[in-house]
Amino acid sequence: MMMSLLFGVIASSALILGAFIGVRFDLPKRLLAILLAFAAGSLITALAFELFEDAYERGGIIRAALGLLGGAIVFTILSALLDRWAQPGDQAIPADEFQGSAKLDTDAAAEDKPAAKVSTRGAAGMALLAAVTLDGVPENVALGVSLGEGTGGLALLAAIFVSNLPEALVGAASMRSQGRSSLSVIGLWLACAILLVVAVVIGAGPLSGTDPEAISLPLAFAAGAVIASLADTLMPEAYEHGGPAVAISTAAGFVLAFVLSLA
Repeated sequence: MMMSLLFGVIASSALILGAFIGVRFDLPKRLLAILLAFAAGSLITALAFELFEDAYERGGIIRAALGLLGGAIVFTILSALLDRWAQPGDQAIPADEFQGSAKLDTDAAAEDKPAAKVSTRGAAGMALLAAVTLDGVPENVALGVSLGEGTGGLALLAAIFVSNLPEALVGAASMRSQGRSSLSVIGLWLACAILLVVAVVIGAGPLSGTDPEAISLPLAFAAGAVIASLADTLMPEAYEHGGPAVAISTAAGFVLAFVLSLA
């Protein structure tokens, strides 16, 4: 139990560290974009080789596919609600005029002009917090299960830490730009970190040694949430402020996480 608690604290500490840096320092947008793209690359490895593959091996393709679709649908609905919150006033965007997520302003990056007001209201930060929570809970449960089964978990721990740090950093910076106080921003990420620590302990305790099919669905759910967050928030947000250069950072994050998964 102490080992699972230690692993949970280490994995979740990246959220607190990232949030503190995000609210304390005014980092260049391009640097934040590069860090976010790096996190996206590491998450691609995690969802393909740690989450979905494990879900498939434990519960078969049907359970894995259903869980993945469920995670993607839940995150997409939550993100859509955040999009509506990001819109100024109560006016809805006609379907034939919809040009992407209201949390993002891709024209700003393409035309080298300031981002629109809706893009700086902090909705992207809330979406990142939602993504970390949705994929983090089952991901940390999987980390706890691996510890309980005596199969290690160091590679998954490293992948979680590598992805959590830039996500929290960029998310906290986005929330701070909205005008939230530093205390409230850090408090939100601290609550998320505590939840993820509890998830690791539960995985190593009550869920350790349970039917593999019972773990399959939450693992696949996490993979679906990751895919949705990559397409909806992480990659568009990274490209908005970093341009084509973020492709290299994404590749670097993928390679590092893949190497860690082989350890």
